[in-house]
Amino acid sequence: MATPDRQATTLALAHALSAAERGLAVIPLSWTKLPALRSPHRDDPAPAPCHGECGRFGHGVYDASTDPARIRALFAAAPWATGYGIACGLPPHHLIGVDLDTKAETDSSTALRELALRHLFTIPPTVVVLTPSGGRHLWLSGPPDAVVPNSAGRLAPGIDIRGAGGYLVGPGSRTRHGEYAAAPGTAHLAPAACPPALLRLLLPPPRAHQPALAPHEAHGRGLVQFVLAAHEGQRNTRLFWAACRAYEDGIGPVLVEPLVQAARATGLTEREARATIASAARMTSHQP
Repeated sequence: MATPDRQATTLALAHALSAAERGLAVIPLSWTKLPALRSPHRDDPAPAPCHGECGRFGHGVYDASTDPARIRALFAAAPWATGYGIACGLPPHHLIGVDLDTKAETDSSTALRELALRHLFTIPPTVVVLTPSGGRHLWLSGPPDAVVPNSAGRLAPGIDIRGAGGYLVGPGSRTRHGEYAAAPGTAHLAPAACPPALLRLLLPPPRAHQPALAPHEAHGRGLVQFVLAAHEGQRNTRLFWAACRAYEDGIGPVLVEPLVQAARATGLTEREARATIASAARMTSHQP
């Protein structure tokens, strides 16, 4: 665990409280950009899906809050935090983050402009956060009834999307690579409405009809939701755990396609998802 930097933690808390005043739910982050509080279920041999119902901290984005007292309690529990994350997909803004990356020599800004020309939309003036690596985060607001999934490179190379179950590193956060900062002239803006044409690209395609999940339909849907809630770094682990539970409960074959679609919505490729599910089948002695 990193040595606490009290000044960085104090500044991160101040920025987090300021973001909460704007209706943005926040969580403390470590200098690695991951949630600062570890899961209270990490040592459980077979943890059941928990989104904070246990009442303890450590559930990632599900800890996010706009309540100042809760935010202070979260940071008090994580004195090593040097930043904060802003949960996406929550009211009132239903935030969508467009992450224009600079890795692997990709020109994500050009890719976004080409998409805009091809699909006839423009990005309105909105909050822009500059990342230490030279990338940019564009903040957009989605409609309440649209659940935008997280994805990595699905829209175009170098463009990642942070949606429901994901979070953005807030401006003022310090990480091992440097500081996140609002671009000049954008800090006072509210997240602009996502252009409808872009929103259509961000939403998953309509799913083909899937077999009924009865008699374990509720349990099966719970496993699918558990996978959908995964953020980067959890996707394979959550998918493998859910697939193991499905095969152990006798609904593995029925859940293969729903689990694949859920995994793809989090950013895994279909090949990666099917390989993970096949591994779970073998682990539970159910040959795929």
